[in-house]
Amino acid sequence: MNRFARAAVCVPCGFLKMALNKLFHPVNFKGPIISLVSPFSEITISGGKLYIGQNFKMRDGAKIRVRKGAECVIGNNTSVNSNNMIACHEKIIIGNDVQLSPNVQIYDHDHDFRDRNGLSALRYKTSPVIIGNNVWIGANAVILRGTKIGDNCVVGAGCVLKGEYPANSVIVQKRATDMKVFQNV
Repeated sequence: MNRFARAAVCVPCGFLKMALNKLFHPVNFKGPIISLVSPFSEITISGGKLYIGQNFKMRDGAKIRVRKGAECVIGNNTSVNSNNMIACHEKIIIGNDVQLSPNVQIYDHDHDFRDRNGLSALRYKTSPVIIGNNVWIGANAVILRGTKIGDNCVVGAGCVLKGEYPANSVIVQKRATDMKVFQNV
């Protein structure tokens, strides 16, 4: 029953959000009119282009932010989960049938901390992020600028990725298992 109640709220909300984006960004936004979009999610287009495929799902707390001059393409049957962040300053391409677990972060930019005015200058280094088709990204993963993930990949929970990963890969990061416990004596 929970699934049907959620759909009863999310489908009208998705219709409203997609329709408003089409109204206010007629050239820079293309997306399905029918989609499951939580009322507690955010889609912000600030001068960039956002293209969303069919059967799009977006859960609570998820945010998609496309900045001036940027392009974000999200394929068909893609699910953006709770508390995901997709922040696009140059280009992010997410393929078809991609599943993002909760708290996944995708950034195509880094702050240029070497800028003379520091972080307050809001200057960034950017590189495109490309995620292939049929990719599953585990909870709390962070995808950094310049990352390319091939088709049919699985990204393990908690991974921090930067670089190129071939198709049909299982990507995990080895963690140190040695733990030191300090006690007040």
